[in-house]
Amino acid sequence: MKNIKIEIKWAIFFTLMTLTWMLLEKICGLHGKYIDYHLYLTNLFAIPAILFMVLALKDKKKNFYHGNMSYTQGLISGLVLSAIIALLSPLTQWIISYVISPEYFPNVIKRSVEIGYYKTIDEAEANFNYKNYAINSTIFAFIFGAVTTVIAMIFIRTKK
Repeated sequence: MKNIKIEIKWAIFFTLMTLTWMLLEKICGLHGKYIDYHLYLTNLFAIPAILFMVLALKDKKKNFYHGNMSYTQGLISGLVLSAIIALLSPLTQWIISYVISPEYFPNVIKRSVEIGYYKTIDEAEANFNYKNYAINSTIFAFIFGAVTTVIAMIFIRTKK
């Protein structure tokens, strides 16, 4: 457990940042009045997500490896961090879906049918629901974290 203490800490930070981001989206009206912009603006989440991954890897390098971390060590750390974030994703999505913004799914379902993205409410409901989002966020969290780690470690690793 001591070996992954930093990854656990940053996974919790990442989860809190995600919840804060979703709260800000809701406050800004992206889950209601301005839902048409949500599809585009939610992608800006990649900026803090990448930043948190990089900060976590730098923390691991500095405080666990004492400033000397190989590419492989960083890759393993990033994959462990990504796995923890992915494991927390269903809970994070539950909090988003049922506590922060319970109106999001009904709003996006209604709007996606109105603009013709889906032909029926049933089609839209099949896509916009907690179960689907929980599964997708779990898979995406791990893949996005792994890809970010692969690239970030090119710059963070100790070069010899």
